Amino acid sequence: MKVPVSWLKDFVDIKLSIPELAELMTMAGMEVTHIDYIGLPEADLPWDREKLVLGHVLRVEQHPNADKLVLATVDIGADEPETVVTGAPNLFPYIGQGDISALGLKSPFVMEGATVYDGHAKVPGKKMKLKGRAIRGIMNRHMLCSEKELGISEEHEGIMLMEAVDAAPGTPLVDVLGDAVLEFDVLPNIARTTSIIGVAREIAALTGQKVRYPDYTIEPTGKSLADRLRIETTDPVLNPRFIGVLVEGIEIKPSPYWMQLRLRLAGMRPINNMVDVSNYVMLEVGQPNHAFDWDVLQARAAEYSDDGTVHIITRLAKPGEKLRTLDDEVREMPPSAVMVTDPKSALSIAGIMGGLESEVQPTSKNILIEAAAWNFINIRQTATALKLHSEAGYRFSRGVHPSLSMLGALRAAKLIHELAGGVISADMVDNYPLPPEKITLELSTADVARLLGIELSRDTIQRYLDGLEFTCEPLGDDRLRVTVPDHRMDISADPVIGRADLVEEIVRMYGYDKIPHSELTDALPPQRNNPKLDWEEKLKDLLVDVGMQEIITYRLTTPEAEARLTPEQPPLDDSRYVALVNPSTAERRVMRRSLLNSVLEIAAANSRFTDEIALFEVSAVFLPQDDALLPREQTRLAMVLAGARAPHSWQDGDAAPMDFFDLKGVLESVLAGLHVTDVRFQPAEHPAFYPGRVAEIHVAGEAVAVMGQLHPQVVAAYELPDDMTVLAADVDVDALIARASDSYRVAPVPRFPAVQQDIAVVVDEAVPAAELEAVIRKTGGFLLADVRLFDIYRGEQIGAGKKSMAYNLWFQSPDKTLNDKVVAKQQKRIVQALEKQLGAKLRS
Repeated sequence: MKVPVSWLKDFVDIKLSIPELAELMTMAGMEVTHIDYIGLPEADLPWDREKLVLGHVLRVEQHPNADKLVLATVDIGADEPETVVTGAPNLFPYIGQGDISALGLKSPFVMEGATVYDGHAKVPGKKMKLKGRAIRGIMNRHMLCSEKELGISEEHEGIMLMEAVDAAPGTPLVDVLGDAVLEFDVLPNIARTTSIIGVAREIAALTGQKVRYPDYTIEPTGKSLADRLRIETTDPVLNPRFIGVLVEGIEIKPSPYWMQLRLRLAGMRPINNMVDVSNYVMLEVGQPNHAFDWDVLQARAAEYSDDGTVHIITRLAKPGEKLRTLDDEVREMPPSAVMVTDPKSALSIAGIMGGLESEVQPTSKNILIEAAAWNFINIRQTATALKLHSEAGYRFSRGVHPSLSMLGALRAAKLIHELAGGVISADMVDNYPLPPEKITLELSTADVARLLGIELSRDTIQRYLDGLEFTCEPLGDDRLRVTVPDHRMDISADPVIGRADLVEEIVRMYGYDKIPHSELTDALPPQRNNPKLDWEEKLKDLLVDVGMQEIITYRLTTPEAEARLTPEQPPLDDSRYVALVNPSTAERRVMRRSLLNSVLEIAAANSRFTDEIALFEVSAVFLPQDDALLPREQTRLAMVLAGARAPHSWQDGDAAPMDFFDLKGVLESVLAGLHVTDVRFQPAEHPAFYPGRVAEIHVAGEAVAVMGQLHPQVVAAYELPDDMTVLAADVDVDALIARASDSYRVAPVPRFPAVQQDIAVVVDEAVPAAELEAVIRKTGGFLLADVRLFDIYRGEQIGAGKKSMAYNLWFQSPDKTLNDKVVAKQQKRIVQALEKQLGAKLRS
């Protein structure tokens, strides 16, 4: 939310400095994230009080030597007016009109020597110091400015022309237009601040003032609307109020500059007086509204009504119903969409966007203003389903009280009458089938003391709540009956929650920073470890130690996203997931079943910037259970590796891409760090992995993980580079932790040397290395200190279907030096065991 301070000053006095105001708002829950200074001394471009002044355009004449230039005579409060050479296109309509001082056209006047932004520079923010020079034979020392040159906006189509500015010519421009824009995040519990008046209320309460509300009075001098418009609401829960106001005989034209400037500072683009008034009222009051071309509605009514009465209906969308919206897109409506229609067809999507057919055109003369209230949950669902987010939908989805509809309708009608002319019809139509009940709560001083730990008197509490426009009725010396104002939709009607909400308002006014520090007086609860969390943290530490980087991803996804892991299979139905009833976005509508999908999405994003990827995440997946309400939350580890085995360097590191065995080594290191034993890697099949390059990890006979090289189709589905070998693992952390041990044997540093022997045996191709190593270790006994495979050979010398496996064997005794005879005997036993159990032949 962007809030120009000058706009705030219409409703509340600002006596604090801008930094003090920002601090006050932040401490009250409106965290100011950025301050944009315009022209003030704190701005990137401060406006010189002597050289940047307000000018009054008196005359515009054609440049004698250039068709695209004019000479503007400008009064700047000096003895004589100044002449400026300019090519501003918005001055050309005034050429040859003689003295135009009566029009009151004011513009920023920049004198020689002043610094402004270069409006023609390609580099944003480039400044220039104005120097006089001759332009087509006429000396020019000054200039009239656009908004871009002053740092107000990017507008550079013409100079700033302002009407109805009370300041005299020569007034320092900073005194007229200098401003600061406060930008803050609107959190769900402060949705009431999505308007300028909403922010002004907060500041008034914090500074002990009363809000000056805008004038909502109108003069309805036109014909009655009651017998020309009928409004029908089919579901009052979805549409509790709908107001129609007719303004006839308007003129569509540009808005006055003061309105355009405020809209730009608030982040909106001015278009014309009708659109600008709609946006202005939404920003000021907080009530979005919509304008229909009344003549279009009447022409449609002639097709369905004998007497020409316009019939507006709000209802849920029909199956397959479509509407061409204001952005010229044809959209099919979701079942949740509430439509504003007539008996002929839909006119707009309630609370989100209007329809193209009935929109106000530059030639429109009569317009119907709609100001309505909509169910905020329904608006949020519909906007999410349509992927259509608007400023109106943003506010309606956070809650707009039905009472604001009348204020928004009156304010819009008044401004349209003032800026576009026309007459306001008598008897506006107000269809109000479901007025909300007033919320009343009781609050005692004891409630405040219990929740805040500070003692406040009843009068102090009442003063704070009165400042926020709550109505308080004393009930004795220590209790109040509090009536909640309409705009405070965040206050719960539940007695317990509502009291807590009121106490939160009190402490905001009191000041969070003023709450005294206090020590806990109760006994500390017994401290207990969380073994599962400890093991997870150890697992993460081990992965970081081997060069992996931890990431944290969203737990929400879509079935279509996870279906990329199984390219040959269709996505699972939403019913196979834990689905959100009201997702914030269609891309986050179900709880994930796969952690690997989440990590691969991040890997794909990173692959655009780096060739080396080593990512992991330890987190939960959510598996629905038919016999239980809640899903089974299973903790898993997902890993993704890709890139060169070693970084490029002057030492000629190994630039070959990592392969299956690099990933296997990482997992073996982690398993060793967790002291998991009885581990076997077994060939497997999995649709996400490359056939023949995938294995399951079994611990004590139970499969706990799958790992290998991703299938090329999966790599393509995630838009990873085609030439990248992507390795991944998906590990059941719960099963792994169940096999981990924090009790393990350690051995003293050996006192006697080890003896190394090498053996090479020929076995069938199908015999895995793990089986060979298992037999070697078992037969070698306690004297066998270590075994390491150092070579695999396949070739004609050993025959087809065979392979030669060469091992380093280290023999070591804890209490003596081994001689050759003992070592030879152990080696012979190992070879015999390999021949007997695996059919291995010693290779000479």
